[in-house]
Amino acid sequence: MFKGSFPALVTPFKNGELDLDTLKKLVEWHIGEGSNGLVPVGTTGESPTLTHEEHETVVEEVVRAVAGRVPVIAGAGSNNTLESIRFMQHAHKVGADAALVVTPYYNKPTQAGLIAHFTALHDCCDLPIIIYNIPGRSVVDMTPETMGQLARLPRIVGVKDATGDLARVSQQRITCGPDFAQISGEDATAHGFNAQGGQGVISVTANVAPKLVAQVQEATLAGDYARALELQDRLMPLHLAIFKEPGLVGAKYAMSRLGLCSEEVRSPLVGLTDPTRALVDDALRHAGLMN
Repeated sequence: MFKGSFPALVTPFKNGELDLDTLKKLVEWHIGEGSNGLVPVGTTGESPTLTHEEHETVVEEVVRAVAGRVPVIAGAGSNNTLESIRFMQHAHKVGADAALVVTPYYNKPTQAGLIAHFTALHDCCDLPIIIYNIPGRSVVDMTPETMGQLARLPRIVGVKDATGDLARVSQQRITCGPDFAQISGEDATAHGFNAQGGQGVISVTANVAPKLVAQVQEATLAGDYARALELQDRLMPLHLAIFKEPGLVGAKYAMSRLGLCSEEVRSPLVGLTDPTRALVDDALRHAGLMN
């Protein structure tokens, strides 16, 4: 069910408010471009600066717009277990297909704390869970052994791995089993991630180039790594430029250049500097997305 390219959707704004009309247009565009699923209100969706009500509105609107055509993996992470339970139960109620749950950030739980957190979320409703392991943001790293213990729970079905360590895929195949969905959380290494046994990417760049990112995934999953590498060569400057500053800011700027949405972001984030804008423009041209 969870294979291929899953854009980590930006949340479009207009004058500081949710721009739901544009959000619905983006859903249609992504499905038409071949994305295999959608992930609303992750970090790229600016979940840290959305109110709880806005968070839930975005999930509900995306589920409604998708109308069952592709899976929706709703962001439901928090460093507060009770808050994450709220988001899980809401996503389940409105019909999301799974929840993406980040390892709790800032309060730095132990491995035992991670097990307690994810077990509570597993038990709160019947929604499948994709663990999001991103030590660079959360300052805690779920070990392959801990993940293997959690993978025994029937509704913990996969991981978005943003460690950047491609050896983790093989390690987690041992501890979690080959049927555990391993999805890359890092655009620049998603090609190699699948070579190690991964089966998809939750992608920031796919906000800008969904067809190309989906084609890379399609090629790797078919075992055509030569074709995938050709496509990756077109995308790599864009991966690098988008993440020169915070990735969602780069993605929104690129999308604004393609006429898809405003580049507006919420404080404490700000717009791109001029040198990074130039890098993104050059990368869009290199990928064949802009003249």
